Amino acid sequence: MFNKKIRLLVSLLFVLTIISACGSENGESSSNSNNEAENNNKERTLQHASGEVTIPANPEKIIAPYLEDSLVALGVTPAAQWSIGDDVIDYLQPQLEGVPKIAWDLPPEQVIKHNPDLVIFSSPSSLQNGSYEDYNKIAPTYVYKDEVSSDWRKQLTRMGEILNKQDKAEQALADFDKKVEEAKASLQTSIGDESVAFVWAKGDQFFVFENTRYVAETVYNEMGVTQPEFIKNLPKAEAQWNPISLEKLGQLDADHVFLIGSEGEAGFETLDNSSVWQSTPAVENNQVYTMNEPSHWTIDGVIAHSMSIDKIVETLTK
Repeated sequence: MFNKKIRLLVSLLFVLTIISACGSENGESSSNSNNEAENNNKERTLQHASGEVTIPANPEKIIAPYLEDSLVALGVTPAAQWSIGDDVIDYLQPQLEGVPKIAWDLPPEQVIKHNPDLVIFSSPSSLQNGSYEDYNKIAPTYVYKDEVSSDWRKQLTRMGEILNKQDKAEQALADFDKKVEEAKASLQTSIGDESVAFVWAKGDQFFVFENTRYVAETVYNEMGVTQPEFIKNLPKAEAQWNPISLEKLGQLDADHVFLIGSEGEAGFETLDNSSVWQSTPAVENNQVYTMNEPSHWTIDGVIAHSMSIDKIVETLTK
């Protein structure tokens, strides 16, 4: 009888211990969840190119001209989108259709009209229409440092920090890295060591992507696609992107060329009538591919580069 009571007492203590542990875990989980929610609902003071600024906890009306790629990648729709006249960032229009336009240089009177609760500039030099104080009086204003905005990965990561969406930024970059690895394997199978180049026709001028320009940086340096000797010998990318002469372009020794430009560009006709261009290897082997949607090719951003990589793989693995 005594042993039976002992066993009963031990069993009861065991059950009470489990209940206590569960309660502790639930309490801890609840506490962590509450702390996380509390942190997400707090204003944050961040350092930036113009000093420091206090960011609203959950800004809903954001204006960030020419940074819309990062916003959309984080699931954010801006209050107004970058424009020059009627021109907008074409490749983002499926996500930004109907979003009001705002001039690229952000006139303060237009900013006020949209009543933002956060304004973000891509660099100090992008403040063209007034001082930082002018914009910061309208809404908290964050200005990217040049060394951050010039690297699209850092730019996206910082946008995640500004908007308290670090997890989404990390996921977007992880998804991109996976795409790069898959594309690398596909192209190794389809073209092997054959070289690729990118030429942008704008009006009657031609620009060649250096190995640090737009998606070419990923294609050459991460995907391991062969650079033509012509690309290797180009000067390092500068802030001012200079056109290349038709005579110089005739030296392009790439096996494959992506010719980028809006339909009807004058440069296309110029190339068609140029014996110099017609004698390049890619033209002679019918391996020049005209891309008539230039907007995602000529901007840095995770969405833009993803679209370009998809087009490259689709074209070279047919």
